[in-house]
Amino acid sequence: MTRVAVVGAGAVGGVIGVRLAAAGHETSVLARGATLAAIRAGGWRLHTKDGTIVADKVTASDDPAVLGPQDVVFLTVKAHALPGLAPGLAPLLGPDTVVVPALNGVPWWFFDGLGGSYDGLRLRAVDPDGSVAGALGTHHILGCVVHLSANVPAPGEVRLTAGDGLILGEPGGGDSERLRRTAALLDGFTVTRSNRIQRDIWYKLWGNMTVNPISALTGATADKILDDELVNGFAHAVMLEAAAIGARVGCPIEQSPADRNAVTRRLGAFKTSMLQDAEAGRPIELDAMLTAVREIAVAVGIPTPSLDALLGVTRLAARERGLYPLP
Repeated sequence: MTRVAVVGAGAVGGVIGVRLAAAGHETSVLARGATLAAIRAGGWRLHTKDGTIVADKVTASDDPAVLGPQDVVFLTVKAHALPGLAPGLAPLLGPDTVVVPALNGVPWWFFDGLGGSYDGLRLRAVDPDGSVAGALGTHHILGCVVHLSANVPAPGEVRLTAGDGLILGEPGGGDSERLRRTAALLDGFTVTRSNRIQRDIWYKLWGNMTVNPISALTGATADKILDDELVNGFAHAVMLEAAAIGARVGCPIEQSPADRNAVTRRLGAFKTSMLQDAEAGRPIELDAMLTAVREIAVAVGIPTPSLDALLGVTRLAARERGLYPLP
């Protein structure tokens, strides 16, 4: 039996955690507040189109020391929460623990093992003081890209609305034994093993980095953003800049912005994760999704006037609403 811990009992964490527990794995969750109380009192619940799964044997705590060393740890918190959280996760880690960061945006380890001129580049936007890299060494990491939609209707409950895809990959590439083992652990998901996970991360970011902040700015669902000719044209300009950055660092994009947005359009009138956070008064994941991309652009010498404008206006609007820290 595999010992698995999920750090963060939100939407993605709930889908992964409940399914792993239901499959019989020894599952723990690091949670807090009302969510922790709900899981302890009534189990962790996942609602799908086929019914409700209740995981009532999950060990839930707000103290990593109570959970102890794990075989696999899934990080499913918001990216901006990780610098404050990571140093306290040491009790979950043994020498061979696999850490799977299922986060939005550019992760702190993105340039570890990527190769080329920028291999090992540190990103202050997502790891300002190096505390995340210090606590979660890249030797523990398996990269992950999440392709599913879920929400949290109540503490301790998650509703899966679409998708079940996960892409996993080693930071340095290759098809390792631990990659195969972790993929097998996620039976029930549609799991793809990637030979260059950074390219998959960049591709997902390419589709999210415009619609997410624009939705937080405007309150509009994705379909309305794509339907507005001027707004969609601006989004295309940002995406072209991001594609140029990706090509420079070894993560080329072969599609056009119009091709990528056609995929988004098929999802219909959905609220992005950033819009959901903004409406709930929660901090938004702006640094992982835009600030880090601008930092990379500066490092590789690519001008990004459109990206800069989107970052600037979104950051200012978020600060005025208390959704992004003041400088």
